[in-house]
Amino acid sequence: MTVSGKGTLPIQSLKKLIEKGVIKSSVPVIDKQLQPASMDLRLGNKAYRVRSSFLPQRRRIDELLDELFMYEIDLDENGILEKKNVYLIPLMEELYLPRELNGKTNPKSTTGRLDIFTRVITDGGYRFDEIDHGYSGRLYLEVFPRSFTVKVKTGQSLNQLRLFCERQQVEDGDLRDIYNTHRLLFDDAGVPLPVDSAIIRDGLYMRVDLKGQASNGVIGFKAKKNSSIIDLSKAGGYLASGYWEPIHAPGEGFLILEPEEFHIFASKEKVRVPLEYAAEMIEFDAGSGELRTHYAGFFDSGFGYGYGEVKGTRSVLEVRPHDVPFRIEDGQVFFKIRYEKMVEQPRISYGKEIGSHYYEQELALSKHFRNDLY
Repeated sequence: MTVSGKGTLPIQSLKKLIEKGVIKSSVPVIDKQLQPASMDLRLGNKAYRVRSSFLPQRRRIDELLDELFMYEIDLDENGILEKKNVYLIPLMEELYLPRELNGKTNPKSTTGRLDIFTRVITDGGYRFDEIDHGYSGRLYLEVFPRSFTVKVKTGQSLNQLRLFCERQQVEDGDLRDIYNTHRLLFDDAGVPLPVDSAIIRDGLYMRVDLKGQASNGVIGFKAKKNSSIIDLSKAGGYLASGYWEPIHAPGEGFLILEPEEFHIFASKEKVRVPLEYAAEMIEFDAGSGELRTHYAGFFDSGFGYGYGEVKGTRSVLEVRPHDVPFRIEDGQVFFKIRYEKMVEQPRISYGKEIGSHYYEQELALSKHFRNDLY
């Protein structure tokens, strides 16, 4: 199959790849899996507890699994994944990409907010979450629950796939033009922020909110150390207070985060992604501080934009400092977003009409929690 155009493949292209057998599955793909610029991948029916994470490099994954295997879990019956343990789960979907296509995967927003560390591995792969040009074969998901023990089952989705025909990152000069045309950042009141106030340097930089004006002075949440199991099939099934501690706006204007504690914060600005583009929150940068600011990084076309009528949506950040205590303050530059061109505009937009859970979010935990903290 030949793809006409360059950039990130939209939903209509993904549907064609499914019809042509480029994307195959042991169970037919359903519409609910398809987003404007990405596709949810589903868990198969087995999970394997393994001794460690790994990359196969020149080897097949099933060969390494024999060396690291501890025990098997039937996800149809009792898919409990204990925190701090490493699991390998074959996914339902397989890829048979033509040479011109490659891909990348990322945890879903819900997965990141539950502090479930996931990475896709491919046969012969040298890097996590990257699908080589022309890859043919199965996909495997490494799952490492960090804060909570979770219950999963066959067919659930923890991560997403994005495919490219020559990925086209938007350069800074073009991003300024897009900013002037569409207005990419907004304040609390939905007033567009001028381009001169934005930091554009290999992407669009954004800041962290430590005032919490939209959430009664609560500016974040910290995961509790010992909590009950979270069943991922139970949306709204748990009181937040059993799993999270609220973090209130600091009187002194700053917070000190302790190493390896998991936090949820929100961006100060509201951001939008016009339909002609997709975006990705960029991975941890050691030059910005010894902390990780996110796990889930994909922003689908129309995020905070709809069809032009939405005036931005906050980004929710999954934050874990490493090695040393780390001081943060309100408005601190915390992360950046890279925009990329679509092959063509997707036929749907991220938002309410396709059942997107976080399309108008403020500071928010995952969909599993009822917020009784403020």
